[in-house]
Order: sequence, then C-alpha cells, then structure tokens
Amino acid sequence: MLLEYLKENYKTNEPIFMVDINLPVSDTNLRQMFKVLCDKGQIDRYDKGIYYLKSKTRLKGVSSLSARQVAKYKYISNKDSIKGYYSGYTFANQLGLTMQVPYVLEIVTNNTSAKYRKVEIKDRSFILRKPYVKINNDNYYILQLLDLLKDFDKYVDEDIQYTSKRLIEYIKEKNIKQNEVDKYIGLYPDRIYKVIYEMRLYNVFAWRTVT
Repeated sequence: MLLEYLKENYKTNEPIFMVDINLPVSDTNLRQMFKVLCDKGQIDRYDKGIYYLKSKTRLKGVSSLSARQVAKYKYISNKDSIKGYYSGYTFANQLGLTMQVPYVLEIVTNNTSAKYRKVEIKDRSFILRKPYVKINNDNYYILQLLDLLKDFDKYVDEDIQYTSKRLIEYIKEKNIKQNEVDKYIGLYPDRIYKVIYEMRLYNVFAWRTVT
C-alpha cells in the first residue's frame, strides 16, 4: 500500500517527509512500513523521517538527494506551493550584489514559528526566519526584495549604480508594481524608504502601477 502511494504522489529523487504521508495507519505502523521498504531496497532513507524513491541510474552508496534540495522542499516550495524564499547573503549573492558565498543558507519561511532558528540537515546548516506576513505564490518575490532592502548595507557590497541597475532588472523581471509594494512596506522598518529613494526604485514601481 505505501509503495503504491509513494509512486503515485512522488517522483524519483524527490524528498518524502514521513510526517506528510496521509494514510489511515498509526505512526508506529507507518514507520515500520517505511523500514520494510528500505530493507527491501525499494526506497532509500536520507535522514530521520526523510526518504526518497531511488533512481535506477543512481551510483551505489551515493545519495540522490542533497541537504539543499531537502531544505528547498521543506521550507521554500513543495510542488506548486511556495512557502518561503532565500534571503540575506544567499539572495544577495544570487542577484550578484555580493561576492560572499554563504555556507549557511538563509531562508524566510512559513514553516517556522521562531524569529530566528538554526537547523541541521545532514551535514548542512540553515538559518530560518519567520516572515512579516504569510508567504504565498503571489507575494514571495515582493517580500524577498523588501527583506533585502531592509538590511541593504549589511548584505550588499557592490557600488550603488550597479546595485540599482540589478534591482531595477529584478523589479521588471518579476513585474513588481507600486500598489503591491505599498501593501507590505508598512510592515518593515522606516529605513527601507531611504534605501528605495536612494536606489530610485519608486520611479520603477510607479511606472508599473495598476489602477
């Protein structure tokens, strides 16, 4: 029963969290069912409570999952549902605004109740932060930008001209509008307005306003 359920709901090399399994069995029986499948070599265990369907081309003894992939499924997006995003140095590096490549990835996610929490997945550490407002598919890229601007001086080490250019490109790429920014900006510290003014970003937001 369990193996058929997993094959119907998960792809190969996709993290399977035991707590997400919706079957009419007790937790004890479910754990035993997972153990049986692992013992038979039909699935692999990545870490406590985390499994995956093996790829046929996987090298023996080599995991098809990475800690970053598991963190992404658990804290950022699972299938079509977005519940988090990369932040801090991680996001600044993705935009090319800092040369620092953080070993500890920073994530803002709905899946934490603490303002700041450090978690371990296998041999990797991740910093989790609670969002100002619940993250969804329609607002994650706006909140991601505002989080960066909130701590602009801390995370960005490129010059102001280059930084402004990259942020404007991001705004246009994500089609971020002024009325969308206004919906959330009041949740952030007042210093964010100064950064937006210095980067001349309101001109871009205003140009893309929808009435």
